[in-house]
Amino acid sequence: MKNQIILTCQDVSIPILTRLVARFGMELVLLQPDAVILGSYWGESEAGLIKNRLYVRLDTPIHSLLHEACHYICMDEQRRQVLHTDAGGEYIEEDSVCYLQILLADYIPEMGKARMWADMDAWGYTFRLGSSQAWFEEDATEAKQWLLEHNLINTNSCPTWSVRI
Repeated sequence: MKNQIILTCQDVSIPILTRLVARFGMELVLLQPDAVILGSYWGESEAGLIKNRLYVRLDTPIHSLLHEACHYICMDEQRRQVLHTDAGGEYIEEDSVCYLQILLADYIPEMGKARMWADMDAWGYTFRLGSSQAWFEEDATEAKQWLLEHNLINTNSCPTWSVRI
């Protein structure tokens, strides 16, 4: 991670985060400081997923929370039923997760797309155009199309508030 402070759960409204993920049938579980985050693929302060539960601490980055929530949203029901830590999925699904997390950032007042792009870049997400913003604006056509085909966004690139069937 570069020398930038990344927005975390302690920097935003927990009720807003709770309501946001609940719209997709998820439960946000806020853990005590220094608790091991259950279902965390990356460990440390990164969000964790077990079935429909999204585990975070106050030091969990918002980009991580949204990324894991979007994995849940983008996977099919069969995978959601056995979800524990590793969301799996194909390359296009991973790109679609990144695209959707950028869209959902606008539903967190302190975040928004610009802050999400900065935090993704600071954390170390890699895109062939060099930045998450350049990827989103110039190279994410396939990810957007995948989200449209699975009814996760509409033609205006707004979330449909549903999960993949």
